Amino acid sequence: MSGFRANDVADQSGKTIAVTGANTGLGFETSRVLADRGARVLLACRSEDRARDAMAKIVATVPDADLGFVPLDQADLRSVRAAAATLEEENCLDVLVNNAGIMMPPLRHTADGFESQFGVNHLGTFALTGLLLPKLAEGDAGRVVITASIAHRGAEIFFDDLEAFESYDKQARYGQTKLANLLHMYELDRRLKETGSSTIAVACHPGIATTDLGRDIGFINNLAPLLRPFFNSAAQGAWPTLMAATDPGLTGGEYLGPTKRGETSGPAGLARSTNRARDRTLAQRLWDVSVELTGVDPQLPEAP
Repeated sequence: MSGFRANDVADQSGKTIAVTGANTGLGFETSRVLADRGARVLLACRSEDRARDAMAKIVATVPDADLGFVPLDQADLRSVRAAAATLEEENCLDVLVNNAGIMMPPLRHTADGFESQFGVNHLGTFALTGLLLPKLAEGDAGRVVITASIAHRGAEIFFDDLEAFESYDKQARYGQTKLANLLHMYELDRRLKETGSSTIAVACHPGIATTDLGRDIGFINNLAPLLRPFFNSAAQGAWPTLMAATDPGLTGGEYLGPTKRGETSGPAGLARSTNRARDRTLAQRLWDVSVELTGVDPQLPEAP
């Protein structure tokens, strides 16, 4: 289960796939390939103008692309609920690709008062996924993809100061969200299996890819031209996401990423997660806190 590239994505005709943060970077490249393989791709983005621009670029290379726009701002739970309601109106939803995220911005808070990275990267993802589980279960092979990062290594969850009122280290807070993403995926997949559901949860990470995710980090932008030959392009960084979304051999609970240079580049395969990311007690605590903060208590589907 390694060496996966875009050309390994099988035909996706008949599938509907929602991709959050799809107007740029990994989300755009993922959407482009999925559309080229015949999927109906729903671009869930904050900016309609940017989403429409991205759709035009996809159509320029995939003239028969079946695309749709869904307004989604993961920094506002009202927007998350509205996006879920829009997606529920689709005839079907086979895959939810949770790609949207922010990385190491100055201290900010979401519309709901959460520290922005935790609010967008984890709580927004948790809420959207929880709301859409019944829709994903309408088919016989629903799939949730959650984007993590090698930044989860060495990270911890600041349960006593989630709002970052006492302190804020943007790197540590980013790592917290990526650890939360993995804890969420493992716990969700365990719960899905316990119910006998055919829906699965999978996580992925892009390694180090040259996207604009690091827009708030000046030194990364400055070094990007020098680093580009050594790391993945945005298109290559999307390979683990594409594998997570489409590989028929996945059974749930897998974590995928690049397979070269310490998981920083190369084709996709199985990735390594830390013991903390697989800690069931920690995952249960995070799940309960997430339900309390978002007001979304995921209703896991039972087997038919």
